[in-house]
Amino acid sequence: MNEIEVAADKLGIEPGYYDVFGHWHAVSPETLRRLMTALAGAQAAPAPPGVDAAPVRAFQGDGRRVWGLAVQLYALRSCRNWGHGDFGDLNRLMTLAAARGASAVGLNPLHALFPDRAGQASPYAPNSRLFLNVLYIDVAAIPEFPGVEAAGLAGDIAAARAAALIDYPAVAGAKLAGLRAAYAAFDSAAAPARRADFEAYRAEQGDGLLRLACFEVLRMRHAPLPWPQWPEPWRQPDSATLLGLRADHRAECEFQEFMQWVAARQLQACKDESHRLGMSIGLYTDLAVGIDPHGADAWSRQDAVLAGLSIGAPPDEFNTGGQDWGLAPFNPHTLAINDFEPLRQLMRAAMSHAGAVRMDHVLGLNRMYLIPRGLSAREGAYVRYPFEAVLRVIAEESNRARCIVIGEDLGTVPDGFRETMARWGLWTYRVMLFEREHDGRFRQPETYPAEALATFNTHDLPTFRGWFIGDDLATRHTIGIDPGETEEARAHARETLRWILTERAPSYAPDDIAAVAAVLAQTPSRLVTVGLDDILDVVEQINIPGTVDEHPNWRRKLPVDVEDLGSHPGLQRVAQAFAENGRGQ
Repeated sequence: MNEIEVAADKLGIEPGYYDVFGHWHAVSPETLRRLMTALAGAQAAPAPPGVDAAPVRAFQGDGRRVWGLAVQLYALRSCRNWGHGDFGDLNRLMTLAAARGASAVGLNPLHALFPDRAGQASPYAPNSRLFLNVLYIDVAAIPEFPGVEAAGLAGDIAAARAAALIDYPAVAGAKLAGLRAAYAAFDSAAAPARRADFEAYRAEQGDGLLRLACFEVLRMRHAPLPWPQWPEPWRQPDSATLLGLRADHRAECEFQEFMQWVAARQLQACKDESHRLGMSIGLYTDLAVGIDPHGADAWSRQDAVLAGLSIGAPPDEFNTGGQDWGLAPFNPHTLAINDFEPLRQLMRAAMSHAGAVRMDHVLGLNRMYLIPRGLSAREGAYVRYPFEAVLRVIAEESNRARCIVIGEDLGTVPDGFRETMARWGLWTYRVMLFEREHDGRFRQPETYPAEALATFNTHDLPTFRGWFIGDDLATRHTIGIDPGETEEARAHARETLRWILTERAPSYAPDDIAAVAAVLAQTPSRLVTVGLDDILDVVEQINIPGTVDEHPNWRRKLPVDVEDLGSHPGLQRVAQAFAENGRGQ
């Protein structure tokens, strides 16, 4: 290594990487220089204790092989929601899923976004991972809400509900108006028990909730400026200053706290209902890999976050230009502050309502592909993180919360990564579309690992129906993105899928998602999930990475109302396939 590479290595920056095709890519001197500048200012924390001891394995559940229903919560359609799925819909979905033998309902990230910029709807670009997206609140269920007619929202709600795609600005406008009406009634005449519970929630959340509330008030005041351009007193205020701000603007700050309290209590009610229904896992939630650099978490924990760098992924066969997700990562040099306190806080928030948590891009616990702001996604480099020390913290928090941890370990997996993750008790994530032999054949179900979640696809991949008919290839060609697969290759893959589905699930048609469910049910994997999109035969995929306006990412509604799902033949066939293959409550 030359002098620059040696200096970079001391900061955990790798000089290059092998892509999925086995080709070596050397990192440019400019990228190394930019990364070194970003990392050099951080004071490395002392090594945490206990890493050399025998691993403490994460919570493993009760040992049963179960199945779950996966859904994008915002996409749920119902006769009572406000044009966007909510916690009331989730409660109803859990009831019908549990009645059909499901032990879990898997969800997209529920992190707080930016209600005033509701069109920026990706659940993987959070304002805060410590708090919840208030658009999931079932406003009509708030005791203080005066009613749709009294709040003058009937027309707005009807229009949002009737829209073909989710009209996020319309939904946010109606919900925020309804929430303000509910808060006004709460503020003026809250029942003593309700006020006491609200104050208990505030005390429980402490400084984190104070900072979120103050950030939102300051953000509205200084919009559209991002926080690094705010007046100096507000760029990095201490807690005493923020307490003064809250005292001066009590109602504005308390409204933010009120919304988080309502969201947390409604989600807790869903968790409680899953226990009442006997679901062994209940809610299976998703933890985004990073945060919006201009959001509340980045402002609140500037000591723990890397400024000027973005998380992404190098080029691969599906994204030949690489990916820049625009998200800020934890700083590997300061993450160990107070025995990884920022990470512990994050894991406790993620696990507070969940029986299982999926960690998006878990490979980032070992090394993260970081891109200096202003450079292309091809010009990033891998930066090392204190992998086993981080796993120790996650395992400890998993046991404290009795919450299973599933690592989304797709992509270029370093040697020994999965073995290390398994030693600490994190489950692997197996996607059937990727589980192929060298000749392209789909792997037999017996080859799947036991400590794993198995599924057909992900939110970034085609739906079952879309993949089967090649709609994803056509869509990518139409919008000018290389699909990374030819029509001939897809035809061959389709035939190999037909072969294994016919061999292992002969009682189901090979173009039926129930056949996929039957094959996945035969794996040793402890949890298998099937997406509601696939059960309902949706063609378009949820999100196409690398697109913003070219495709309706995160905006599609499901074609069937929650109230009608119970009688849907697709759900009945999937539930039957799982039951016939030994999975059920």
